[in-house]
Formats: sequence, C-alpha cells, structure tokens
Amino acid sequence: MSELTRPFHVELDAIGSDIVTLAAYSTEAVSRATQALLDGSLTEAQQVIDQDDAIDAAAIAIEEECQRLLALQQPMAGDLRKILSSLWITTELERVGDLASNICKGTRRLFGMQLIPRLRGQIAEMSEEAVRLTRLSVDAFIESDSGLAAALDDIDDRLDATHRAYVQSIFEAGIEVKLETQPAVQLALIGRYYERIGDHAVNIGERVRYMVDGWTPEHAGAARERERKRLDVTRTEVQSLSQEDTVT
Repeated sequence: MSELTRPFHVELDAIGSDIVTLAAYSTEAVSRATQALLDGSLTEAQQVIDQDDAIDAAAIAIEEECQRLLALQQPMAGDLRKILSSLWITTELERVGDLASNICKGTRRLFGMQLIPRLRGQIAEMSEEAVRLTRLSVDAFIESDSGLAAALDDIDDRLDATHRAYVQSIFEAGIEVKLETQPAVQLALIGRYYERIGDHAVNIGERVRYMVDGWTPEHAGAARERERKRLDVTRTEVQSLSQEDTVT
C-alpha cells in the first residue's frame, strides 16, 4: 500500500510507533551517557554524542510527517490534538537526546577525575529516575492515559529530591576531598541535565493531557488572569462608590 493510499488513522498510528522508537533512542542515550560518565570512557561518550545526529534526524522525520498530515488531511477535534501533541512530544524527546549528549560533553571535561562513591550513586539514581519518567510519559501517550500523565509531576519529585541531595554532596566534597571549582561546576551542570530530563517527561505528560482532555497548563494561568481582572474591576467599582460617598 502506498503512502498516498494509507488510511489516515493508520498513518496516525505509525507516527505513534515512530515516537516510541524515538523515545527508545533518547532513553538509551541517557543510560549510555551515564555509563560513560561513571566509567570515565571518552570512547563511549563520543559515540553517544555522534548518535545524537540520528536522534535529530528521527525527530525531523516525525515532524515532517505530522506537518504533512495537517496539510493534507485537515484533521479535527481529537485527531488534531493528537497530531499537535505528537509534534510537541517529539521536540521534548529530541531535547532528552541533547541532554544526554551534554552529559557526555561534561564527561570529557571531567576526564581523569575519580568520583567519590556518594556522587556515583546519586548520578546512577538520577539517571534511572530520568529514564523511568521518560518511559512512563511515553506510556501515557501511547495508552492515552491522562491519569498517568497528570501523576508524572508528582513522580518527578523523587528525581528532584535526589538532585538536591546531589548538589549538597558536591558542596560537601569541596570540603572533604578538596573538590576544585571547575569540576564542581561541571558536576553541578550534569546534575541539572538529569533534572531537566525529568522536566521534559512532565512536559510530555501535559501534552498527553491536552491530547486526551483538551487541558493545557495555560488554562490555569488564563483562569488566574481572569480572576485578577475581575478583582481589579471590583476594586475600581468600590473605589468609585467610596469617592461618590465622600463628595456627597
């Protein structure tokens, strides 16, 4: 069956499968980047950096297919939300791959440094949580599970807590083993990369909620803005009445 004659929903399902594959590439990159960091392997780090080009190419292919469907099929309602969500989710997963590459670049700058056991353990834990969150977010997308998508923000608390403990460990290492400023900064940046991967997973969850329910985080902000305007109008009316009473 040619690309032009495939049913619309078959093409839409194919995009979902491509996103699963992209997620597999991105999470594998995170795991390999972590192993390269813990092993101090410049060879493995460079391989992850080089592989990021393939992740970028896969993301572009998905985006182009989404754009093609939008242009040719003009989908409505739930189908439109799914395509838009696929575009956004693809961008989030591509950024996960970028962050894995950044971890490897940090590995090169730290070459020859021996990590203390506490930092090694926290790095491994952050990596596991970041990968788990990303996989859960893609599960929520594939299964259209808005409940799981909404829970990702709370699940991310564990990664955030480990990240805070990791930063504290860097400060303590500065005293205990005389960790110098430059490697300390690199280690802090690497921790931030893991924390950001978790944030991207949460963002994917928000896009899944939009796909399933039509909800976006901007809705809450818009509601707050409407309430602020309502209160401003009320205050203005009260002040106007107060001034009239004073004149009278």
